[in-house]
Amino acid sequence: MSLKGKTIFITGASRGIGLAIGERCARDGANIVIAAKSDTPDPRLEGTIHTAAETIEKAGGQALAVKCDIRHEEEVEAAVAAAVDRFGGIDAVINNASAIFPRGTADTPMKRYDLMHQVNGRGTFLTTQKCLPHLLKAENPHIIALAPPLDMRGLWFGPHVAYTSAKYQMSLCVLGWGEEFKGRIGANAIWPRTAVATAAISNVLAGEEAMKNCRKPEILADTAYAVLNKPADEFTGNFIIDDTFLWEEGERDLDKYSYDPEIELLPDFFVPEDVPAPPGVKIMNVTLGH
Repeated sequence: MSLKGKTIFITGASRGIGLAIGERCARDGANIVIAAKSDTPDPRLEGTIHTAAETIEKAGGQALAVKCDIRHEEEVEAAVAAAVDRFGGIDAVINNASAIFPRGTADTPMKRYDLMHQVNGRGTFLTTQKCLPHLLKAENPHIIALAPPLDMRGLWFGPHVAYTSAKYQMSLCVLGWGEEFKGRIGANAIWPRTAVATAAISNVLAGEEAMKNCRKPEILADTAYAVLNKPADEFTGNFIIDDTFLWEEGERDLDKYSYDPEIELLPDFFVPEDVPAPPGVKIMNVTLGH
C-alpha cells in the first residue's frame, strides 16, 4: 500500500482531521492540496493553510496551500486549477470541511442554517464536481466524505434538525456517487464512533474538559488512508465507522488513538447500534447532542 506521487485534494485541511489525513498520506510521499479558509492566524483556532503545508512537507509529502471557501464556485475552480497546474492531476478528494451548530429549531439562526447547508451539502457536491474530470482520468480515484451512515430515525433529527439535515446531505452524495460512478471511482463515507478531539469539540460542543474523552484525529487518518488504498472499482458505496473498519482490517491496538485508554470515550452523533464497538472499546452511556 502506498500513495507515493498521488495527489489528494482535502477541504478544511488546515487543522484537525483534514490535516491528520493529509499528514498520513504525506508519509507515503503524496501530494496534498490544502484547500481551506484559514490564511492568517486566528486566536480561536489553531493553524493555517501555511502551517499545515509545513507539517505536510515535514512528513515527506509535497504541499500546496490554497485559500478556498468551498461555498464559492469560483474559489473551488481556482483551487482545483492550481492543484492540476502544480501536480498534473487529482487522484482523490477528501470532503472534510463541515460546519456544525447542533441546536433546536428555535435556537438556530438562519445564518447558521445557511452556513451548514452551504458548506456541508453544497460544498461537498461542488468540490467533488470540480475535481471530477481529473478523478475520471486517475488510475485509482477515490471520493471520501466525512459523513455519517444514513440512519433516518427521528432520534437523530429531533435535537438538531438543521445540523442533521445538512450533514446527511453529504451522506446522500456518497450514496448517489457510489452508484453513479460504480466501477470507475470509489465513493465512500467515513465516520468516527466517538468524538474526535478537534476545535468543534472544544469550542462548540463539550468544552476543553471533554477532550480527554475523545479520540485523536489519527484514527480517521488511518481509516481514510486504508480506504484510499482500496481498489476504487470494487470498494465503493460504503458507510464506514472508523474503529470497526480498522478492526476488520487487522488493527488490534485501538488504545493508541485514545488520550487515556482507561477513560471512557464520548460517543459521536449518528452511530447506529447495529455496528457494535470492537472488543475492549469503552463508550460512555451518553450521546452528543442528546
